[in-house]
Amino acid sequence: MKIVHVVEPFASGIAAFVQSIVQNLRDDYHIVIHGEREYVMSSSEIIKYFPDDNVQFIRWRSAQRNISLVKDTAALLELCRLLRNLKARDMVDAVHLHSSKSGFLGRLACRLMNIPNVIYTPNGAPFLLSNMNAINVLYKLFEKVGSSFGGKVVCSSQSEREAYRKLGIKALSINNGIAIHARHSSNDTPPESARFRIITCARIVPQKNPALFNAIATYFKGFDQFEFIWVGDGEERHLLTSPNITVTGWLKQSEVLQLLNGANLYLSTSQYEGLSFSVLEALSLRKTVLLRDCIGNRDIVKKGLNGDLFTSAQEAIVKIFQYYNNPAMLRVMGEYSGWLCHKEFNVDATCSLYRSLYERV
Repeated sequence: MKIVHVVEPFASGIAAFVQSIVQNLRDDYHIVIHGEREYVMSSSEIIKYFPDDNVQFIRWRSAQRNISLVKDTAALLELCRLLRNLKARDMVDAVHLHSSKSGFLGRLACRLMNIPNVIYTPNGAPFLLSNMNAINVLYKLFEKVGSSFGGKVVCSSQSEREAYRKLGIKALSINNGIAIHARHSSNDTPPESARFRIITCARIVPQKNPALFNAIATYFKGFDQFEFIWVGDGEERHLLTSPNITVTGWLKQSEVLQLLNGANLYLSTSQYEGLSFSVLEALSLRKTVLLRDCIGNRDIVKKGLNGDLFTSAQEAIVKIFQYYNNPAMLRVMGEYSGWLCHKEFNVDATCSLYRSLYERV
């Protein structure tokens, strides 16, 4: 099959998602129409992680993050032209749209170009983006209008699917997955003499709630045995002010995995998720996870078995002390994380389900 992927934020977890599909569906040919987020990572760096024998990249030059009638109209016209050219060369068997901007413009473009076999994966429901109700209402309107253009909505988790169904939008769910066999062994755990390392890997943006991460870390700044690490960068880096937080910036994948592997606990303070690849990496490395109770996160935690959910900084602080004082419990939870990742979040199952869906649409 010839599968066209349309990706506006070609960075972070969405780039990892597209890369996993391309990597695991090697018998198919993939065309990635992508935007650019150079302040996160340049597309040339991201492309290095893709195979070089079954994928072609096309720059979507007009695509940009913010909503703008003029710029989005230009992006729509450019996307129509790209899809029309690919269709004329018989290079479109299915179109897979990734994230909300690509989902809206992509479904409209496919409708205009008479391309019926379309899948849209939000990777995080956009109408959960803001604490301002008016903005969320606007995003809900965009999602409803976008669904009228056609295509099938496929969410990354069951809780995200339920959020769409509450809007009256039909949706399926296929769990994100990662490759289990390539991870480090459980023997690579940090030594007991080391500081208790709490880590997160994400863009430093409002969705990830760095202010809450900072509030939790601030409580521990008088305890030398605890350290907090944020792997990533972003527009709200200035909110991470606690002296016990290390912000690494963007790192190579091997360096990220090394830091994750040496951590005691993975902490997510996100306001919402699709299904975080960074948390799945932590599961595969047999780490206990402490995640804010939100869409996406609640699909990963089996309470008391591989970690816990929390709703406030105080709840998270209490749990961190419990984990620190019970290293044996932490190891048992970590082993359950590894088992759960293999059972429910395996990339082979994820890509097999998407491959079947490409054929059915």
